Amino acid sequence: MEKVTKKEINIEIDDKVASGTYANMVVVNHSDSEFVLDFISIMPGMPKARVVSRMILSPQHAKELMQNLSSNLYQFEHDKELPTDEEVFGKQAHFSTSGEA
Repeated sequence: MEKVTKKEINIEIDDKVASGTYANMVVVNHSDSEFVLDFISIMPGMPKARVVSRMILSPQHAKELMQNLSSNLYQFEHDKELPTDEEVFGKQAHFSTSGEA
C-alpha cells in the first residue's frame, strides 16, 4: 500500500475577503459537472434580495464541503449540548435535493 504524505499549503487572504460577507440564505443548484451556491442577503419584509457571493464547486468539492459542514455542525451541537436534528424533527428529517443549474 502506498503511503500518502500530506503537503502544507500556505493560504493567504486579503483584508476585504477576511472581513466576510453576511448571507442569511443560500440557493444551491447543480449540473452534471458543477454545483453553484448563491449566497443571498435578504431583509425581512422586503420583496427583493441580492446575491452577495457565488461559489462554483466540482461535485467532489461540494461533497467535501457537505462532509466538513456536517462534521462542524455536529461538533457545535455537541459542544453546546443542543438537540440533534433527529431529536427535533424525528427520523424523517431531510432537506430538498432538487435543483438544476
